[in-house]
Amino acid sequence: MDAALARAWVSAVAASVAAQTELLTQLDAAIGDSDHGVNLNRGFTAVLAVLDGPETPGEVFAVTGRTLVSKVGGASGPLYGSLFRALGKALGTASTVDAPEVAAGLRAGLDAVRKLGGAAPGDKTMVDAYEPAVVAFEKAAADGLAAAARAAADAAAAGMRATVDLRARKGRASYLGERSIGHQDPGATSTWLVFEALASVTA
Repeated sequence: MDAALARAWVSAVAASVAAQTELLTQLDAAIGDSDHGVNLNRGFTAVLAVLDGPETPGEVFAVTGRTLVSKVGGASGPLYGSLFRALGKALGTASTVDAPEVAAGLRAGLDAVRKLGGAAPGDKTMVDAYEPAVVAFEKAAADGLAAAARAAADAAAAGMRATVDLRARKGRASYLGERSIGHQDPGATSTWLVFEALASVTA
C-alpha cells in the first residue's frame, strides 16, 4: 500500500458513508441519537478536502484521524479518529507498507478504540465488527493485501450481523437494556463499510 492506495481507501469509505448515511441514521434512531450517519458523513466529507497533501500511507491516515476528531460530533469522531491516528502512527513514515504492516496498524487502531470506549466484544459496539475483522486480516496477511482485506470485510459483516441479537452494554444503546436486542448496531455497520471499502480498492 502506497499513499495513492491509502487515499483511495479513505475516499471509498467517504463515498460509502455518503451513500449509506440514511441507513446509518435509521439504525442509530432505533438505539441511539439518530446522528451517526450525518456525523460520519460530515467528517469524511471534511477528510476528502485534506487528502491531497499527505505523501505516505501513515500520513494519510494520521490526517484522516485528526480531521475526524475535529469535525465529527458524538462518539464516532473520537473513536474513528483514534482508529485512524493509531493506524497512521503504527505505519510511520514508510512510503509503502505490506499487508502484515497494515495488520499491525489495524491492531493498533483496535487497541486505541477499545481503550477510548472501554468496549469489549459482545458489548454491541463497533468492536464487534472491528475485532473479528482485524483477526481475519492478520490470519490472511501472508496471502497479500487483497486477500486479507476481503477476509476482514467478510468477518466484519458477520460481526455486524451478530450485533442484532446482543444486548448493548456500552454507549447510548445500553440505556435501553433488553430493548436494544433485535437492532443492528450502527457503529458495527459503519465499521463494516470501512473494511468493505478496503476490500473494494484492493481487489
